[in-house]
This record gives sequence, structure tokens and C-alpha cells, in this order.
Amino acid sequence: MSDRAERRSLRLGGRRVADYVWRPRLPGDLSPRPYLHPVRTMAGTAVTDVMPEDHRHHLGVSVAVPDVGGANFWGGRTFVAGRGSVPLPNHGVQHHRRWESADEAALVHELRWTGTDGADLLRERRRIAAVPLGDRAWALDFGFDLVNATDAPLAFASPAVNGRPGAGYGGFFWRAGRGERSVRVTGPGVDGERGLHGARTAWLALHAAGARAWTLVFLADERAGDPWFVRSGDYVGVGSSLAWSEPLVAAPGEGPRRRIITVVVDGDLGPRETASTVAAVRAATSGEA
Repeated sequence: MSDRAERRSLRLGGRRVADYVWRPRLPGDLSPRPYLHPVRTMAGTAVTDVMPEDHRHHLGVSVAVPDVGGANFWGGRTFVAGRGSVPLPNHGVQHHRRWESADEAALVHELRWTGTDGADLLRERRRIAAVPLGDRAWALDFGFDLVNATDAPLAFASPAVNGRPGAGYGGFFWRAGRGERSVRVTGPGVDGERGLHGARTAWLALHAAGARAWTLVFLADERAGDPWFVRSGDYVGVGSSLAWSEPLVAAPGEGPRRRIITVVVDGDLGPRETASTVAAVRAATSGEA
């Protein structure tokens, strides 16, 4: 990533809790798009990763979809039925359009998603806010509206839709850093990647043990009921899937609207603390959009 990338910082109480890179200088095969990195706890521990060696196209916190009308807005290889994952020259780009508003704790960003021919496929209105929750925690409130900018129905798909079982990723995605820590996944009444991958739970959490421990609690958009995409073994990542096993088709002028709230906590929360955090954040953000 070039040092020329343009960024804005989110701050709470004078602390820089996240950087939003809104005009990244990236290779085309990474599907260039705005992203948040680093995202930090209140104590300053980074909880995102960007362009890791195992998946160079994972960019902190972003909205990434592997197949929008045939264009790859995820990066890396494209899954093709009968061929597997192959490199294709089909990577789209998310372009800055304008700022609707921007201050140190909240951003409203308008973007254009263009295909390989440069034509607009989607228009997006993205809302990002840092919400204070005390000395140990804060919440990243991330919402986005995607609107079909073409004159025909537009399909969102995942590798699972296209024939790769279990690979239902695409939508909001958080690539977490692991470092030397062990990371476990928990949810309401079920734990582990096996139990939560593909589940439609109200929340799930990543817990990083060891020195400078942290917890990330992801609160689902309950209106949508999207399944979770979860990885905690070969890498650590959480996504909310727009098209888990069936395509999502948007008519012209229409499209999905989603909101994911992620609580960023210093320390490894226990089950009761995690559940009480979810309830408190739901109550604090229930009237906001």
C-alpha cells in the first residue's frame, strides 16, 4: 500500500481509534476499495489486518462482494463452476464520489462501484460512526446502502452460489489480526467456527487471549437475518453474507441495506460480560440509523 493513500481518522476522547483509507492506491487484482485499518482498542491495540500474506486482498474492514453481475469486488481469484478458483481480469473498483458529511467521530461517504468497462454497477451510501462505551470499549457502527445503477436486474453472488460449498462470503467483512494470540469464537448458545459458520445468530464474538487481550462482538442486522461467515483457523475473519447459498437480485434503483455494529473491547470478555455488552449496545443504538 502506498503512503499516498488518503485517509481520515476516527477519534474518541482524543484517541485515534480507526483510520479510514478512502482513496487507496492498490493493485487492480485486489479490487481497490475503501477500508478501515488499523482499527484499535481504546488502549491502542490493533484488531485488524491488511494485505496479509495468506490473502493479500483482505483489507481490514470493508464491504467486499466476490460477484456483482460477474465483476469481482472481493479481490483475488474468481470461483468458476467446473474450473475452480481462477485468476480473471474482472476486478471492479469502488470509487469515491463525495462526502455527505465527515467529522472526527462519524463519516457519511458516497461511492460508485464500477465494472471492468468503467460503467457504474452500484451506488453506495456508507455510514461509519465511532460510539463511546467507556474506558475499555467503543463500537464501530457501520451501515451501507447499495443501489443498482444499471437498467436491468443485478445479481449478487458468492462462490457458494457459484458452486463452492460453504464459501458464502460477500458483504461486510472484518479481517482480524491474530499475531501470537489464540483466538476463539463464541455466540449465543454455540461456540466455535463449526457451530457459527453459516449460522444466523443475533451476535458472535472473537476473543483474543494473551498479552493485550481483546474481544470483538459483532451484532447482526436483525432485519436482514444474514448468515455469518466465520474463520478462526488458518486466519481470523468475520463477515455478514449477502448471498450465502442463493443469489440476491436487485431491481434497477433498488438493493440491499445493511448495518453491522462491532464492539471493540480491551480484555477477553467472559460469557456473561459478552451477553450484557450486547444488550447494552442494542439499547444504546436502537434508535439510530
